[in-house]
Amino acid sequence: MSLRTTAAVAAGKLTRAGLRALGRGATALPGLVTLAVDPGAIAAMTAGLAHGAVLVSGTNGKTTTTRMLADVVRAAGWSPIHNRSGSNLDRGIAAALLAQADWTGAPHGDVAIFEVDEASVARVIGRIEPRVVLVTNLFRDQLDRYFEVDQLARRMASSFATLPETTMLVLNADDPIVARLGDDHRGPTVYFGIDDPSVGGRVAQSISDATHCPRCDRRLRYERVVLGHVGDWTCPGCGLTRPPRDVAAVEVELRRDRSWLRLAGAIASAVDPIEVPLPGLYNAYNALAAVAVARALDIGVPTAARAIAAFRPAFGRLETIEAEGRHLRIVLVKNPAGFNAAIGALLEQGGRHRLLAALNDRDADGRDVSWIWDADFEALVPAVEHAVVTGLRARDLALRFKYGGLARERMQVVDGWAAAIRCAIDLAPAGEEVVIVTTYTAMLALRDALARMGYVRQFWED
Repeated sequence: MSLRTTAAVAAGKLTRAGLRALGRGATALPGLVTLAVDPGAIAAMTAGLAHGAVLVSGTNGKTTTTRMLADVVRAAGWSPIHNRSGSNLDRGIAAALLAQADWTGAPHGDVAIFEVDEASVARVIGRIEPRVVLVTNLFRDQLDRYFEVDQLARRMASSFATLPETTMLVLNADDPIVARLGDDHRGPTVYFGIDDPSVGGRVAQSISDATHCPRCDRRLRYERVVLGHVGDWTCPGCGLTRPPRDVAAVEVELRRDRSWLRLAGAIASAVDPIEVPLPGLYNAYNALAAVAVARALDIGVPTAARAIAAFRPAFGRLETIEAEGRHLRIVLVKNPAGFNAAIGALLEQGGRHRLLAALNDRDADGRDVSWIWDADFEALVPAVEHAVVTGLRARDLALRFKYGGLARERMQVVDGWAAAIRCAIDLAPAGEEVVIVTTYTAMLALRDALARMGYVRQFWED
């Protein structure tokens, strides 16, 4: 390490120590201090990793997939450095490195598994030379930060064109926007997707962000639509089509609290099927992506399958918290596609549900909350027994529930995080589940309130 990097690490570590002494998470500021002293600190600290670095980006599924991958490499006997808290800008990556390195900057690990914000991919690639880059999907999300999806995709594709031939891309073949990101990449590309004909329908969904071909602008034709614009697609104009899948799920079985994936080809014989201990088709995609990256890292599918079967979700992502005999399950939503995926998983369970719904409009959520009008509340409302609504934009959310058809007597607007939690618990009979549907900063606030109420640890202690 250079003297500048050593000084940067020391400054970051001192900042981290001070924040932790104050009971703070220290998931971003120490990294910001380090990068201010030495912008090349991330590159210097990761240059000697025996197994390189894996970057995971995309709109939905980054945190869950990254955690799955950390478990997978750990099961392979590797020691991962991981921004486990979900702080996914370059400052968060630097902070994660600081937390898992000595005072000289030497990392206590041999592989980096980093979740990366979609809009920050180019900047992070400028600071690190990854071995693998995974993109899960691209949906419309926080237009005030990311702009339109096609513009974001162009930026990502341009950054991928600068990657060395040694970097492997792992891309979702079912997403026509993602599938083309590697067109100008000089190195190898691995594609994954779901080939089960029983998954999805034939009707394009209202929130589709890729109705037209990314190459010739002709309207795409879908044999099967899974979620939004993700599915089995082709262009009748130029012939652009869904790439052949290197890792494919030929059968997907969805249950109330988990799913199973049966893989195609020779790798299926190694483990059949793969158990995913999370509900919802979107988590089946996350697991499939993790398997694809495992193959890119030359880790056997049986090892990956064992790690995925034992997976525990990240804080705020389908996390279940016990509170006074009630089961509080946190579902993070931040855009129409993610909301609809969560709704789909909820409806698959059947029955009627008690909700605590929270909407914020801070920078990390996106200041524009108009996206809630594109989410399918009309499908959700018939399955809602009662909803407690809170957050900085609680009235906007209550209005959306009203227009979705939720009767006024089945909804209560409550200001204050602890008060909303208290109300939701009191309205639910003992032994019942309360589903907390929440945006990102609202989830952090609710979780902090739950920690102060004694029901859960703070997220940085997870």
